[in-house]
Amino acid sequence: MDYKCLIYEVEENIATLTMNRPERLNALGDTLRTDLHDAITTASHDPDVRAIILTGAGRGFCSGGDVKAMNEAKQRNEHAPIMDKIAPSRDLTVLAMRDAPKPVIAAVNGPAAGAGMNIALACDIRIASSAARFGETFVRRGLHVDWGGTYFLPRIVGMAKACELIFTGDVIDAQEALAMGIVSQVVDPEDLMDTVNALARKMAAGPPIAIRLAKRALYHNQECDLRAALEYETYAQNICRETEDAREGIRAFVEKRLPSFEGQ
Repeated sequence: MDYKCLIYEVEENIATLTMNRPERLNALGDTLRTDLHDAITTASHDPDVRAIILTGAGRGFCSGGDVKAMNEAKQRNEHAPIMDKIAPSRDLTVLAMRDAPKPVIAAVNGPAAGAGMNIALACDIRIASSAARFGETFVRRGLHVDWGGTYFLPRIVGMAKACELIFTGDVIDAQEALAMGIVSQVVDPEDLMDTVNALARKMAAGPPIAIRLAKRALYHNQECDLRAALEYETYAQNICRETEDAREGIRAFVEKRLPSFEGQ
């Protein structure tokens, strides 16, 4: 799969999506927005892909919107039409990440600022290099948070801390992000991709149908009461019970071996 501003690779049932504008810290300009949306959609529909990794080329994860390009557009009085184009692709990309039927893991290799931070938050799991930095830096430019930041951040760090980070635009390091629960691990830069790939391989070896339904249940049940959550779990469990993967899992347990899940 060839993109102008993104590298798309599939190996061992894992799709690695690398945002590729390193000279701009992978700012969301040129074709990166549309490339990212298309790549996530492609990986989501590929039966050979069981996990998705999102990372950045060079020393940054994603520095957010391309402020330089925004300023140039504003000078040409093109700001409003450009924003009309950006908003739909932005929203569709966030929804595609949330709706992806397989785990999406962010390998945060460096600065994740503004929209870049929120792209990381839209992933299911975040693992950071010790070189990573996170910041809801919109207020520094007089802008409002987008890419789902006001939805994701309070659910991860709580409302008060989300208000603090969004109102100040402060940048935090990887260890602070770990303490807040924004990332689940911090590793040395040279160990980042090995760590993320090991986790992705573990998930890719799992039963795809059960993982897909579990992901859907986790997010669905954040927005409903206990009774509805229990009903959804029963619905998902009833589907899983009838799969060949469930039969294989039981056989493997009885035979004291590792299961081999085929996604059926």
